Amino acid sequence: MEFLISDLDREPADFDLELPPGAVDLGDEAVQEGPLATSGRAEVLHEHRGPKEVVADIRLRGRFSGHFQVPCARCVEPVHLPLEAGFDLIFRPAGADADATERSITAQETEIGYYQKDSLLLEDVLREQVLLSLPVRTLCKPDCKGLCPRCGQNRNSQLCTCDVGPSGPRWEALAGLRGRMESRNTSPKRN
Repeated sequence: MEFLISDLDREPADFDLELPPGAVDLGDEAVQEGPLATSGRAEVLHEHRGPKEVVADIRLRGRFSGHFQVPCARCVEPVHLPLEAGFDLIFRPAGADADATERSITAQETEIGYYQKDSLLLEDVLREQVLLSLPVRTLCKPDCKGLCPRCGQNRNSQLCTCDVGPSGPRWEALAGLRGRMESRNTSPKRN
């Protein structure tokens, strides 16, 4: 769905949609399972920057909800996640702030995005909001054993036959360290 400044200048646009899987490109980060429901309102806010300069910002308020699949951080098996979040965003025309002098920005200004060619695509906004709502690290279960670093076998489903010893020559020097430390701790102390 595209929001055009010329249309929003006449009246705000309300939306209530269910987007099918694939309508929003989430890249390799997540897969949408089932419809992505979204509703809200888009409107124009006119920002006066002087007697002759008016910037048309788009304010987009709404919610989304849906079910997604992301890879486990340890074993890369799919993890199913329900997500639901609200958003209240401001979008300014690209280049509107290009001539601004260097200054520190306020916390509210960090929430400002930019739109191109007098319009904003709802799908682009939803993509960003879904990706920002994903957990930083997702596990299929708290005690996920992950993948074997040598053969790549998922250790949750099958034990691999790989050695559990050091995996490279740099670690060989440390191979017997635990045994030496334990024998030193259990040997009688001399006074």
